[in-house]
Amino acid sequence: MTEPQAGAATNPSRGRRPGRLVLVGDKHRIRFEPVGIEIEADEDETVLDAAFRQGVNLMHGCKEGQCSSCKSFLLDGDQQMERYSTFALADYESEEGYVLLCRVHAYGDLHVELINYDEEMLLSGIPPREARTTVAAVQPLTHDIVRLGLVIDPPDELPYRTGQYLDIQVPGTDQWRSFSMAGLPAEGPGGELEFIIRRYPGGLFSGLLGGALNPGDPLTVKGPYGTCVMRDAPDRDLILLAGGAGMAPILAQLRGLAATGSARRTRFYYGARTQRDLFALDEIAELGRGLSDFAFVPALSEDGAGAYEQGLITDVVDRHEGDLSQADAYLCGPPPMCDAAFGLLTAKGMPEERIFLDKFTTSTDT
Repeated sequence: MTEPQAGAATNPSRGRRPGRLVLVGDKHRIRFEPVGIEIEADEDETVLDAAFRQGVNLMHGCKEGQCSSCKSFLLDGDQQMERYSTFALADYESEEGYVLLCRVHAYGDLHVELINYDEEMLLSGIPPREARTTVAAVQPLTHDIVRLGLVIDPPDELPYRTGQYLDIQVPGTDQWRSFSMAGLPAEGPGGELEFIIRRYPGGLFSGLLGGALNPGDPLTVKGPYGTCVMRDAPDRDLILLAGGAGMAPILAQLRGLAATGSARRTRFYYGARTQRDLFALDEIAELGRGLSDFAFVPALSEDGAGAYEQGLITDVVDRHEGDLSQADAYLCGPPPMCDAAFGLLTAKGMPEERIFLDKFTTSTDT
């Protein structure tokens, strides 16, 4: 995950109740079909936040109305939505009754049909919490990608699952930005958090990584969020696919596979623009040596020569992979890459429910 999209087409509050969004704090019941799960939501929180609070892990991505991961269908009830991108929810979809759970506030009991859900994950959510941290490292990995290391201040703890992400508060503001963790979860207080972040000119948080944020500085984080968590399926092959700073949760998954000595056939495809955008190659090679059937395939979309594959990462996957009906995939990158990969993988026989996405959007707000 990275900083939320700025400049996208947006839609003001829409839904069953017209007018400006006014929050008064009453509680309402939310029932999700076809899983039959019920939660309680206050009017001053989104349905997605209410689910997080009660340990229900609904499908989600940006939490900002930008990516459509939490799109669902309102069967019945009185609701209103905060502003969202029409790229995530088109006007005609809103008129038909589709909603984004990260934008919806309940003004009465709601009956919602989930479009995307994972029964294995639904009731295994970790309720988000805030934690205080201290910057331990700000390390350049490429000309525009930085490794950020944080140490959780005792006695705070922040449990999470490999592949999830956190929100980091932008110092001196009430704004938060979302970033995936590249490391494996640590037990107890004082754990370390690792992020791989692309610096964007004018980025509200990423712009601080050029020298304004230094070891010893305090940061507040909250989470965890995200459903790009490894499922237990030892008999199925694995496709790991990342682009740019989307390396973070996929590298975390690879570290987890190596730590357990996984025997699954694993192929890691990584898309970058040029050779200078590649990083972590030595570590990936070392991790791969701990797996019984692993290959790493980096692809460059702009370099016309060299030792690496050429072209878009989805084209490279297409050249290398045949039938994928017995495989799972974990993807992280910009929405166009994830959407193209989703279409390719399903065309090769991979069931939609075995494709786990972590789309990210970017911001250059100052």
